[in-house]
Amino acid sequence: MLYLTRAVIGFADAARAGLRDSYDWHQAVWKAFPGRDGRPRDFLTRLDLRENGFRLIIVSPGEPSRPAWCPPESWQTRPIPESYFSRQRYAFQLRANPTRKVAKMDANGAPTKNGRREPLRSREELVAWILRKGRQGGFQVEEAGLMTNPRGREYFEKKGVSGLHSAVEFRGVLTVTDPARFQEAFRRGIGSAKAFGFGLLVLAPIS
Repeated sequence: MLYLTRAVIGFADAARAGLRDSYDWHQAVWKAFPGRDGRPRDFLTRLDLRENGFRLIIVSPGEPSRPAWCPPESWQTRPIPESYFSRQRYAFQLRANPTRKVAKMDANGAPTKNGRREPLRSREELVAWILRKGRQGGFQVEEAGLMTNPRGREYFEKKGVSGLHSAVEFRGVLTVTDPARFQEAFRRGIGSAKAFGFGLLVLAPIS
């Protein structure tokens, strides 16, 4: 069973909780899953800026507990019924961190084991990326009407070290080609940096 949680957090409440960047939100959401120290993350999040604050979305296999930093009236959780995944076409929205791996060379000119990742920027690269993720995840993205909107760099600080992600917003329509793989892709998320609020598919069934 998957659960969908929505919370709207005002700017003042976020400031009081010390929520300044994506790593702060990452740590704050973990408080909704107490008693799991050392266990891997199995939930996805998405954070959107609204006129009156922030909207947080969580998709998780277990029901989260409202953390102390979130006002009671702002926290809503409900199960996602299996029938939600029975449609063939969905309008979708995805905030992702599309990257490619670039090889690093050692002193002898040979590629090292660990390369570095750089963001994809061109429309052509972004379309190819989401089409490939769709094939891997059991769905086909319709290129007609597909929107790829770069959102710029998002900086964060983790244990005194600065980092950044390059956010891209995808919007469009998808057709499910493999229901089991599609549901697994929804559960696991799309792309990298999922711990920092990327990769959650927001879906609206198309009748």
